Parts: sequence; C-alpha cells; structure tokens
Amino acid sequence: MKIGAFEIADDAPTLTNTRALVMLRPWVDVGRVGTLVLRKIESHLGARKVGKLARPGNFFDFTMYRPRAQANDGQRSLRIPNSEVHSAHDDATDRDHIFLHLREPHARGEDFTDAIVEVLQHFNVTEYCRVGSMYDSVPHTRPLRVTGSLTEDQELRAKGIVSIHRNTYQGPTSIVNLVNQSLDDMGVEFTSLMLHLPQYVQLDDDYMGVARMMEAMCALYGYPDSLVDTEKGEIQYREISQGVKNNPGVARLLEHMEREYDLQQPTADPEQVEEGDTLSMPTEMEDFLRELEGRPRDPEE
Repeated sequence: MKIGAFEIADDAPTLTNTRALVMLRPWVDVGRVGTLVLRKIESHLGARKVGKLARPGNFFDFTMYRPRAQANDGQRSLRIPNSEVHSAHDDATDRDHIFLHLREPHARGEDFTDAIVEVLQHFNVTEYCRVGSMYDSVPHTRPLRVTGSLTEDQELRAKGIVSIHRNTYQGPTSIVNLVNQSLDDMGVEFTSLMLHLPQYVQLDDDYMGVARMMEAMCALYGYPDSLVDTEKGEIQYREISQGVKNNPGVARLLEHMEREYDLQQPTADPEQVEEGDTLSMPTEMEDFLRELEGRPRDPEE
C-alpha cells in the first residue's frame, strides 16, 4: 500500500504508541554512527523492513548516490539507493518501534518531508528521536561528547552522558528539519542526539562513536547495556594514538584540543586556568582542519 511517497508492505503490523528512531545520511552520519546504532537496536529487537520509497529517483540524484551492481548466485542485480522503514516490538518495555533510514533529498524536499510525516502518522508515532554524528574539534583521547535536546525526564536519565544543547545555530541546514515543525502539531515528543567525533580521524566506521551513542540510547530508553561494545573502538583509537605519536603536527593539534576540552568541563577549576589561556584555535591548526573538511567522502556504504 502507498503511504505518501512510501510503499508500505501489506502485512506491516499495526503499531500504537510508537517510538521512531531516525538517522539521516550522509551529512549527519559521519563514521556511520546513526546507521550502526539503529542497526544494533534493530538486530536486538528483531526488526524487519516494512517500507521504502516507491520511486527514490523522484528525490535522489543517482550521480550523487550511486546505484551498485551486485552478483548473487550468478545473478546480477542493481541495488538502488533508497530510504527505508523498519519496524519492531520491544517485549521488555512493550513498546512499538519504527526505524527510519533516511537520505538527504536532492529534489522535492517538501514532498519528501511530507511523506515522512505521513509515515509517522500511519504508524501512530508518539516519540521521535533523531540520532546523528558530526566532526568537531575534539580529541579522541577524551570521552566523546554527545549533545542533545531532551525532555526533563530524559535529562535526568542521561545525566553525565548527554550535554544539553540549546540550539542557537543559524545557517544552512537539512530540509528534513521540516519534519520537526510538524511534530508539535502531532503531539509527538521530539528528541535529538548528536555525537561529536574528532575531525582529524574520519573513520569510515567509528566504533568508539557507536559505543558512546549506544550508551546514551541505553540510558534514555532502557535498552540492555550489553549493546554497548567498546572493544572495536578501543582498538581503533589505540591505533590512532600510535599514529599521532609519529606526526608532530597532529600531536600539537591534539594537545590543544585536550586543553580546550578540559577547560570546557564543568569540573575545571577556574583558578587553574592561567592568565591568557584561550579556546581559540591556532591558525595553522585551523588550516589543517579546513583541509580535512575538504576531503571528498563517499556517501555510500
């Protein structure tokens, strides 16, 4: 059956009091944190795909999101980039879930967001959480920072893990944020979580980032702590530390970021901050980070 621009399976379950967990690639899914966190929760709950865009080419430029040729048992097929809907029921909390794996549209953005809202209404969504990640001037040697917009109850549950962020940003953003404006009218509780990853690292799959975001999700929604797996991330970050030792320029950058991070912590003693200390970035380090920002990134998996 068609729900807006989405094709939903005829045998899709009827859901009530549904929590929607949402990610948006590629711009706020660096290190594939949102993708991998949703997949972890989906696997834990036994989620299945129940929908996708009926005609993804109406919204996506396939010279930007490339289709991929695949061969299975000697049969060749074409995998077309899409946005998908998965559903599951959490027996532990008796809570229905949908998972939205979204892509930033290149065209007809208003129609795309209208279609998402129709899906949310169809599945009786009462709670919406978007999970994302971005690069920032933060060190990999400190606990990764998660910022977010939470309810008062959630702030208590995630205390010490999520820093509350009052969004004052002005500038270019995603058209998918139009969905947020519809949530209030629908009476849907809105939450957003953003993980800040070290800009000088840029891993395809940042497993330490996944573990940190998963820690926040477990605190907020009661998923089992066993979903927080730091082993792969610790191996990745140890290798990064070893590489930093062999690069004096990056080592100086890291020292600056560590000092800035520590100065921003609530526990920092202002009497220990020497006169003249500043959180500004040295010019050569700013140039280095700008070069990283200019690296082309493949938005595909």
